[in-house]
Amino acid sequence: MRHLIAGNWKMHGTLAGVAAYAAAIKAAPDHADMLICPPFPLIEPFARALAGSGVAVGAQDCHGAAQGAHTGDVHASLLREAGAAYVILGHSERREAHGETNAHVQAKVQAAVAAGLTPIVCVGESQAQRDAGEAAHVVKSQLIHSLPADFTGVVAYEPIWAIGTGLTPTEDDVAAMHGAIRAALIAHLGEAGAMVKILYGGSVKPSNAASLLAVPEVAGALVGGASLKPEDLLAIAAAAPRG
Repeated sequence: MRHLIAGNWKMHGTLAGVAAYAAAIKAAPDHADMLICPPFPLIEPFARALAGSGVAVGAQDCHGAAQGAHTGDVHASLLREAGAAYVILGHSERREAHGETNAHVQAKVQAAVAAGLTPIVCVGESQAQRDAGEAAHVVKSQLIHSLPADFTGVVAYEPIWAIGTGLTPTEDDVAAMHGAIRAALIAHLGEAGAMVKILYGGSVKPSNAASLLAVPEVAGALVGGASLKPEDLLAIAAAAPRG
């Protein structure tokens, strides 16, 4: 299974910076898939700049409805039309800051798939939940209630306490959680659950990428801050296992 290295720009980036970043990221290694998820207004410029390069473009969210009176939201078909191939859904920052529930996420997953996008569904626990011994239960519950029974897409495990903090769980912790996620996916989706890519996210950087990407059941990375520098994202991609 080829690893997927996805950069989540969050609310960063400018139109003026697209050309230089795109030119640099085209040097992506050919043994891993790469994806850039910039803010909405940069999707179409990035899609044009990266056309033919093999580097995909994605969005950071979509609405669960196909159309409608939803001020400030974007529907999945428009993202696809703008050049997106993927969309990140259920990120902890959306769940916490915007009150998104598992039901909201599941509706968005269905809308994304209907529009031809590949959803990347995020799950993860807080530090308090981990300290209470509830990490696996929380993550499994998010999976079961966020993914429809016919889910096709990608899952990203992002421990909330590791996002943007510089902290990362141990390799054993990552292996244990990814193993639990795989078991939950198979229980929920049947044989199809064995084929879902599971990304790790949370303070991934060039210095720890090789060790994290070598963990069993880690099929790539969802990268935040380090993705803003093309040389860092390329270094993370280069660290992905071959074959």
